[in-house]
Amino acid sequence: MSVVFDGSSLKAMQSSHSHTAPTALSAQELSQEIKSFISGVDAVQGRKLSVREHARCAVRLLRSVPACRGAVLEHLRGVYDEHVSAFLHNLEMEGNASSGATSNLEDIIQEVHGVLSEFIRLNPRAWAPLVSTWAVDLLGQLSSKHAGRRVAPHSSSLNELLQLWMSCAATRSLMEAYSQCLAAMLAWCPDACVDALLDTSVKHSPHFDWVVAHIGSAFPGTIISRVLACGLKDFCSHGAKDQGPPVEKGSRVPKIGSVVGILGHLAAHHSDSIRKELLRMFQESLTPSTPLSPASSSTSWEASPQLRRAAVPFLLQLAAMSPNLFGAVSSELVELLRPPVLLQLQSLLQGLPREELDNMLGLAVHLVSQSPTGGARVLRFLADTATPASVIISGPTPSPNEGVREGCDRLLQMLLLHLHKLVFNRSDGAEVGPFSSASSSSQPQRVIPFLEELRSHVGQLCAETLRLERKRHLWLHQLLCLLSVYGGPSLATETLCQLLTQARNPEELALAWQLHTTLSSCMAGLVPAAAAHCVAQIHTHTLAPRQLRQLLLNLAAAIQSQDEERRGAAGAQSSMAVQIGSAVSGHLHDFGPLLLHGDPAVSHAAARLLSCSPLPRTSSPAHLLLLSRAAVSHFFLALQRRGEARRAGRAAGQTGEAVSCSVLLLSRLAAYAPLTLKAILQQLVEGALHKGNAHLFGGQIADMSGAPVTSPAVSPDLGASLLDINCRFGTTVNFSGSVWSVFHAGVIGKGLKARAAPNLPDPPGVIQNIQTLLAVIVQCCSSSSLNGSQSPADPDEPLPINPEAAKVVAVTLVENVCPDVANGELSWPPEEHARTTVERDIHIRRCFEAHPVLFPLLQVVAAGRPALCYCSAVLRGLLATLLSHWEGSREASSTDSPWHLQASSLLVSCMGEGQLLPPVLANVHEAFAHLTPFEVRLLLLAVWEYVRGNGPLPQKFVFSSDKGVFCRDFSRDGDVSRYVAPIHSVLHKNIDRLGHLCWRFQL
Repeated sequence: MSVVFDGSSLKAMQSSHSHTAPTALSAQELSQEIKSFISGVDAVQGRKLSVREHARCAVRLLRSVPACRGAVLEHLRGVYDEHVSAFLHNLEMEGNASSGATSNLEDIIQEVHGVLSEFIRLNPRAWAPLVSTWAVDLLGQLSSKHAGRRVAPHSSSLNELLQLWMSCAATRSLMEAYSQCLAAMLAWCPDACVDALLDTSVKHSPHFDWVVAHIGSAFPGTIISRVLACGLKDFCSHGAKDQGPPVEKGSRVPKIGSVVGILGHLAAHHSDSIRKELLRMFQESLTPSTPLSPASSSTSWEASPQLRRAAVPFLLQLAAMSPNLFGAVSSELVELLRPPVLLQLQSLLQGLPREELDNMLGLAVHLVSQSPTGGARVLRFLADTATPASVIISGPTPSPNEGVREGCDRLLQMLLLHLHKLVFNRSDGAEVGPFSSASSSSQPQRVIPFLEELRSHVGQLCAETLRLERKRHLWLHQLLCLLSVYGGPSLATETLCQLLTQARNPEELALAWQLHTTLSSCMAGLVPAAAAHCVAQIHTHTLAPRQLRQLLLNLAAAIQSQDEERRGAAGAQSSMAVQIGSAVSGHLHDFGPLLLHGDPAVSHAAARLLSCSPLPRTSSPAHLLLLSRAAVSHFFLALQRRGEARRAGRAAGQTGEAVSCSVLLLSRLAAYAPLTLKAILQQLVEGALHKGNAHLFGGQIADMSGAPVTSPAVSPDLGASLLDINCRFGTTVNFSGSVWSVFHAGVIGKGLKARAAPNLPDPPGVIQNIQTLLAVIVQCCSSSSLNGSQSPADPDEPLPINPEAAKVVAVTLVENVCPDVANGELSWPPEEHARTTVERDIHIRRCFEAHPVLFPLLQVVAAGRPALCYCSAVLRGLLATLLSHWEGSREASSTDSPWHLQASSLLVSCMGEGQLLPPVLANVHEAFAHLTPFEVRLLLLAVWEYVRGNGPLPQKFVFSSDKGVFCRDFSRDGDVSRYVAPIHSVLHKNIDRLGHLCWRFQL
């Protein structure tokens, strides 16, 4: 019971006693109280004191004899323990906590609390240190002793435990007493109180955590700063030399675990205060120390150079033990590390031993890898600072000097090496994520917070990597590889797609090959998955037009790189090109709609991709037809854009390339299957005659009769009414053909229709478009998709026109020029029969007038013998109108009717090329320009009579194996001389002008 005091303390306690004691005890009574307290037996009655009576005796001694305070407080531990045991027992028995044994001691608890509170209030310097140490130690003992009780399990949340203990009068009294002591000691001795709290937390954690949480919530600013200061002092004296990788709480550094626990509890409601205090400690450790002012505390850590040097290692160790603390300060810490701060940090760390610096560097690497937030910002800071100053970097500031840059360079390389070990060792040697078994691994893999946070920044990382800055892009590319392996197939696919989307030149695209080379060893099926992901982005319209265009161009460049493999180029790039080609070929129907994209750049890129992509071995007919239709539509759009560029005076390089890609795509699709060949040829002919595309080939929009439609300004409304005319003529008039016979030449009562002069705004462009269209059709018709047409013996000769393909063109042409013609109308009737088909013949001729492209199409059909036979009705109608024109013409020379002269020459030439006429008749067009209209009619009439007598039937053609084409033997058609007599007559009449052509008409 002996306690040592100084005189001032004794007088102060006696003074406090004189104020608090209700009645002064005599010396005899005081002696009896001491004996009863020591023995536990009533000195007057000789009976044993109850717990309540013994506690009353202790309280009276505490009031009267302050020198007994140590023994009294020690005895009161048992009283408090008794009260807590009874309280918990009552809860377990589901009784009332205020009944039984608890109610007998609660007034004692309140009385003790009142006495201690009064002592602390009147003399805090004497009582506050003693009571605070006693209260916090007793709280720790009670928490640990009763932690296993059913009503206070360790698994309960901190809030539940806090509510439980604060509902107990004993623990609530101790908490209030400690809070009062702490409030009294803040002004002059906060370290002693906080030290006691830390020591108790180390000893009784985690059962003591609820006390720390309550005290910290009551005094957040003080507790945070003092806890950090005490932890720093303890770290400097115990653990500064032993820092390294993260250590468990309580090992080697006694109080740092408790510091982490306290700050962790306070972080829920006071995270801002903790963050500010941690950053303040970091900043204060870097600034030069200044002499203490008279008002500053002698225990302040800022005044000690040793503590200042240990502050940064202490903060690193603290952050390593609590990822939440590091996450709270990492973002602001990066913003704080400006060049002046980096220089100060470098000067501070230069004095540390090499081993200690290596340990700190390893600890920093571990912190970054385990950082749950701010990883992207930390990575950008490290890359910006470590990048050589000669490179234009994207960061806010370059590295301040070479030493700082080398330090960040080393830190970044160590971080990549550490992440590499974590990624490839995180599943204890299990194989990392092939596409076929990525989800079948039963063993959970360890989470790497730094990489986990970077998963959402793949796009930014790829953009930074593709800038190809020295060293920087190598670091980021290595990080992308690690991130792809860590994230598994989905993230690897996303990364590869980002590189394919953002790369703008072959050097940047090479990074995608390198990524695939690295990942292909541990992931199968990466390229098909990337292609499927790209298709999904196209369907969901995730990509902007510029990104979509770049993706398509990069895929096309990848496929075209197969040519390097054929030239002997190596390995990784060419193998990836083959895989991309195979993957794209499986999604042609998904890329096909992009040919009609509203952005011309996107549609051109799609045409370029599809024109070089390998075609699949099998495909759905529906997909093939959709792709063919889109390819044909893109062809006409490309022609239109080329014309617009020419008229605008722009260079036609890109538009010309788009047309070339479209032509190549159509020819490849036509050679793929008979279905696509037929569809493409039909759509090309229909599209060339469509009113939306007719102007590209010099055509004009025609009305129902086939006559070109004039604008309203040129042809105003004449007010004609078909009903009025029918009423005027009556119903008995027999109109041949149909009522349209009244209108084909004009309007009754108004005269002939005004003929619109052909308007060709861009003749060179029209000629170029017609040549392009013919080139496409010839290439398609020269393919071997139908009936396997053979290649010519001479490789320099062009491929022959496939008869079946030419037949498709012929049938389509007839259907569009004259839809009411039956396919079986091959034989020619007598000339008089043409009078019954006047309307149809006029319609056919006007179609040829409105569409100059029809004669070139006929020439293509004629080259694919015997396909021209299927154009018999169109040829017959056109020839009939020409005969009618030359018969009624009163011009002096045939050259006065230029269109009819050209049409007659082209018609006979096509019929000769298609071998509907023998050579002697096929050459008559050479004399047309030298004859009168009547003489031209005589020659055309001879042609008519021959074709009528020798019908244009496909059965008359025999395949020639030598030439590889169908030929007609005219010797089987009988004597041709009777058809040549008019020709010889005309020659004799005009021998002065046609003498040089006589040999062309010899039998």
